[in-house]
Order: sequence, then structure tokens, then C-alpha cells
Amino acid sequence: MFSAAITSSSAVWFANADLLVREPSELPADALRAAELLGLSAVEAHGEIAVLWGKVDLEHRQRIGAAGEIALVELLAKSIPASVEHVAAVSDGYGYDIAVHTDPTAVHLEVKSTLRRGRLTVHLSRHEFDTMRRDAQWHLVAVRLTDELRPAAIATVPNEWISAQAPADRTSAGRWASCQLEVPIEVLKPGIPAFAAVRYDDCPAILTGAVGWPG
Repeated sequence: MFSAAITSSSAVWFANADLLVREPSELPADALRAAELLGLSAVEAHGEIAVLWGKVDLEHRQRIGAAGEIALVELLAKSIPASVEHVAAVSDGYGYDIAVHTDPTAVHLEVKSTLRRGRLTVHLSRHEFDTMRRDAQWHLVAVRLTDELRPAAIATVPNEWISAQAPADRTSAGRWASCQLEVPIEVLKPGIPAFAAVRYDDCPAILTGAVGWPG
């Protein structure tokens, strides 16, 4: 009942609950009132919110992630003289989502999508990270989508920044499997710089970097 009360209340803080409600002491007043009415302690209420947010966030990321990949594939296919292959639709074993075959090389794009304007959260798997380290053509591309799931802004997260922020395995007995990165807007490189040497006409501004990432 507590979870239903939170989701039905359209609480504006819930979308960022992972940052705003990290401890029971950070529970918003409306969540505390609901917990009190249902006989829950602050610790129990915080646990319920963590479980609920995790489920909602995963479903949201899967839906928005798939939409972002498809939107970028379509945009690239009609915008640049290259073969564009959505490899993630075949297998998640590549360590990236899109392969763009240009002359003389290929570019491998890992796509992370969002509807948010001022916050870019990236969930990176260990396989994706390891692929980045061994593949010089790997690039992480962020796609901000409109509410209609169309690309509104595109930017690239530098590999050097990712390497500097990723966790480190402290011993041979422990190995991280995935991580969450909060990417500052000022770190982003507008567009996809990997295509800077590709010649094409009438390329959309969001690919060339003429359209910046909204703050």
C-alpha cells in the first residue's frame, strides 16, 4: 500500500530518489506522512522506496534505451555516407550498440539515452568498459530524447573521463560488474566527434555538435 501511495501521488522527487533519498533521514514529508499512516518506520519506508524506484528505473531505462538506439540508428542511416548496423538488436555481446562502417575504419557506438535535461546518468556494464579499453573505435554517445522519443541532443562522453571515474578492483577476489556514472554537462563533447573526418552534406546539427546539450 505504501508503494501504491507513492506512485499515485505523482511525487516530483521520486524520479531522482536515488540522489534525493539516500538515507531514511532524507525521506520527504509526504513519504513520512504515508509511512506513519500505514504504521511503517522511516527505515521500512526507505527500503520500500528503494525497491520501487529500482524497479521503475530499470523499466524506464530499458524503454528509453531501446528508443534511443533506434532513433540514433535511423538518424545516422539517413545522414552520413556509411553502413550503419544496429548490432545490439542481434546480440549484447559486442560491448557496444551500433557499428558505423566508414572509409577507412569502423566506429563503435555505445548509446545511453535520457529524457532529462540537466542530469545525465550512465549505467555502464563491465563488459562495455572492458570493450572501451581494448577497442580504440569505441565511443559512448549520449542521446537526449523528446517526450515523443525523437533525438533532441547528442553528445559524446570522453573515454578518458570514463576511465578516471570507473571503480577499481581492489583485490583478485572482488570484481565490479556494473557502475553508475553521473556525467557533468561540462564534460560532454557536443555531437559525435568521431565522425569529424567524414564528409557529408546537410548533416543534422545535433550530429555535428552545433546543438549543445541542455543544462
